[in-house]
Amino acid sequence: MRLILIFIIAFMYVINETKPWKLTATQRSPVIFVPGDGGSQLEAQLNKTVVPHYLCEKVSSDYFNIWLNLELLVPIIIDCFIDNMKLTYHNDTRTTTNTEGVSVRVPGWGDPFSVEYLDPSKASPGNYFKDVGNMLVNQLGYVRNLSLRGAPYDFRKAPNENGEFFIKLKQLVEETYVINNKVPITLIAHSMGGPMTLLFLQNQTQKWKNQYIKSLITLGAVWGGSVKALKVFAVGDNLGAYVLRESILRDQQITSPSLGWLLPSKYFWKDTEVLVQTQKKNYTLLDLQQFFLDINVPNGWEFRKDTEKFQANFAAPGVEMYCLHGVNVSTVERLYYKPGVTLDSYPQLILGDGDGTVNLRSLEGCLYWKTKQKQKIYHQTFAGVDHMEILRNQHVLDYIKTTLSTI
Repeated sequence: MRLILIFIIAFMYVINETKPWKLTATQRSPVIFVPGDGGSQLEAQLNKTVVPHYLCEKVSSDYFNIWLNLELLVPIIIDCFIDNMKLTYHNDTRTTTNTEGVSVRVPGWGDPFSVEYLDPSKASPGNYFKDVGNMLVNQLGYVRNLSLRGAPYDFRKAPNENGEFFIKLKQLVEETYVINNKVPITLIAHSMGGPMTLLFLQNQTQKWKNQYIKSLITLGAVWGGSVKALKVFAVGDNLGAYVLRESILRDQQITSPSLGWLLPSKYFWKDTEVLVQTQKKNYTLLDLQQFFLDINVPNGWEFRKDTEKFQANFAAPGVEMYCLHGVNVSTVERLYYKPGVTLDSYPQLILGDGDGTVNLRSLEGCLYWKTKQKQKIYHQTFAGVDHMEILRNQHVLDYIKTTLSTI
């Protein structure tokens, strides 16, 4: 009996001694990553009857990684990739579908792996939230799939086709809150993930946000669109990989409604500002429909019409916020087609300030809310840090670490 009593006393002592450590670990705000355009893994399954090249696979027995699978971006095979990734827009329903015979899904809901590494093989060009995730785990004691979660989505589509994502994100926030001893969540969003998260928060009650959300940290958020979206519609983008041809990738990029959502917002650009300059005509926000007709991408205007309402609502998020972004990086402000150069040629890019992808005025959009909500908004810039480097820059990682160590 005495031995049992001693054992019980010793057991209670161990519990009491370890309990404070456990509370300290679990009281740190859990984190959910919200990725931007191109920031989620995508998987595809094929059952096609027609392919663009004889080397293209028609049928796959199971789903395979399509984004970002570097093996699919090699010459010739990239034609297969484009055909499998592009969307078809239906004007009557204002929605998109995949290429016939292609099924695309977003794997790993809730799992940070699906947004930390775009390539499941962990090939370095596919690193995304990896460095932020490793810092949280290795230095702050976060646990993947417990206190560190991921919220991937089909980034090709705009908010009007991502309704399920917003429903699932609310469920993920509440679930993560419960399994972490009811500690409010910190959302960390990059690029297009910023306005996606803003829309999510705008549609929650203040009571809900007060209970479930501790803070929002944004990295290079595209609050008011970007002129680079116009450039992508016009000539494409090589995603920073010089071995890839912009013109080839453009065939897929111009089918994504999300690109239309990222066009410059009328709330950040004046109607009189020239966005595209040519010898015969200058294009402003008021001329976008004609511009899309002139570059033979009429659906670009349809995307704009479908998504402009999401730019129009710029109500404050209603949560404590940390707005981080790069500055002093050359960023396209205007497309200039020299005399004699047609719109089917490559323009000269007139550059200004920003993070290399997003213009400064859009990055600073968060400052508008400083007087619009009672929750504090912190704003921090990082000179020379571009749109993707912000995910791995040591000064940014240190800032996030300090922030999460104190909130």
